Amino acid sequence: MVVTGLGVVAPNGIGAERYLSAILAGANGIRRISRFDPARYPARLAGEVIDFVAEDHLSSRLLPQTDHMTRLALGAADWAFDDAGIDTHDDDGLGVGVVTASSAGGFEFGQRELQNLWSKGSSYVSAYQSFAWFYAVNTGQISIRRGLRGPGGVLVAEDAGGLEAIAQGRRLVGRGTPVVVCGGVDGIVCPWGWAGHLARGRLSDSDDPARAYLPFDARANGYVPGEGGALLVLEDADHAARRGATRRYGEIAGYGATFDPRTEHADGLRRAIESALASSDSTPSDIDVVFADAAATVGLDTAEARAIGEVFGAEGVPVTAPKTLIGRLGAGGAALDLATALLSLRDNVIPPTHHVTPAAGHDIDLVVGAARRVPLDAALILARGHGGFNSAMVVRRPSHV
Repeated sequence: MVVTGLGVVAPNGIGAERYLSAILAGANGIRRISRFDPARYPARLAGEVIDFVAEDHLSSRLLPQTDHMTRLALGAADWAFDDAGIDTHDDDGLGVGVVTASSAGGFEFGQRELQNLWSKGSSYVSAYQSFAWFYAVNTGQISIRRGLRGPGGVLVAEDAGGLEAIAQGRRLVGRGTPVVVCGGVDGIVCPWGWAGHLARGRLSDSDDPARAYLPFDARANGYVPGEGGALLVLEDADHAARRGATRRYGEIAGYGATFDPRTEHADGLRRAIESALASSDSTPSDIDVVFADAAATVGLDTAEARAIGEVFGAEGVPVTAPKTLIGRLGAGGAALDLATALLSLRDNVIPPTHHVTPAAGHDIDLVVGAARRVPLDAALILARGHGGFNSAMVVRRPSHV
């Protein structure tokens, strides 16, 4: 099965090409929070999507019933289908499914309505609160907007959710659904959501966007949250050929997942990598680049580096984490990493990990400084979710272009 469309919304660029150009140029999307005053909080930076104007993309009917996260997801779905050249309104919608991932749902919408409840009373709470907060809302709203009646679903695995949703989309295509739009668009940049991030104790407290998010660096002091992500159109290869699809970004070749609450151990992530390689009939030498989860805490970075080293050998494969320019996007982050990997395969370029000076002892070949322009045929994407989720996915250059 092949990826025929990409819809990307990121803090440093909307659209796949703008985003890739920004990543390669080192354009930083991490900045001081603008949607609420962060002055009283110990962490004040985030990767906000600031150039998305919802009124330009959605009807006035949709705006009152959607959270900011869902508006971004609806835009990404539209761009993904347009990129694939698929008009979902041309048939009855039964042949198109949708699977998304979310870490928390529409938190910003929910916070506003709770404030109305506490300060004004129940009559001021929107009826749309009944579903706008729900973690499955992106799947539902995309289905309604696009007229989709194929299989649907939602995955909740925190930062690993984006890969899980794409893996489920792959299963649905394998079971006979010709087209599935899948991935994750996420974000909870609001005071209520910020309290949740802070409670984890892993937020970076730096006020310098170039020093705040430094995975695999001796200065690592936690992560920076962000919002956005990517939705992909995943399609049966024969179906794509019959309809004359003009673009194939790559193939979803293999996938592996484990659950291991010992998050600072390498075992669970290593087993996920080995499972992804086995399911794609790949050996470690077949992988040309690894897109790292990049937690930016010493224990988690050490565990990830160890897992990569145990599979590929010391400095045995280039490793990169372009997300240092945008932050960790919840369930949207892994889906965006996968989209980045597909664009990298297309252009034979490994985007660098900006701002990072690799710490001694990790023994990984971290790509820093400038992009590497080398032949690429296969990439491995890693993602971990809070509590023990580990996901790994192998993508390859398309067999036929």
